[in-house]
Amino acid sequence: MEIIPEGTPDAFVAACPSREILARLAEKWTFLIVIALQHGPMRFGALRRKVEGVSQKMLTQTLRNLEKDGLVTRQIYDEMPLRVEYELTALGRELVPLNQAIKDWAERNMRQILEVRSSGA
Repeated sequence: MEIIPEGTPDAFVAACPSREILARLAEKWTFLIVIALQHGPMRFGALRRKVEGVSQKMLTQTLRNLEKDGLVTRQIYDEMPLRVEYELTALGRELVPLNQAIKDWAERNMRQILEVRSSGA
């Protein structure tokens, strides 16, 4: 059993486990997969098509990490061929509005940011 540290969580403190959690949540593939799963369960191939650019290896690794952290469940159906679906847990669904807001902000402000970048400012 993992020991929960005493005191108030503070991500600014190097030893605080919340820092590791923030690092995981800020990963590009984690962020996008959470949003991709917001409407319900998806199969691996459907997720890979939805999240363009993610390799099979990175998708597998990210899904395993999300499952290990309790944000995603993996359901195996005993069919031929074998069917596996991934779905957000209640904890994972709490992230959706946060991630969606950041995604929306990035898409809404993309042009302005790219213009500033290209101007060398």
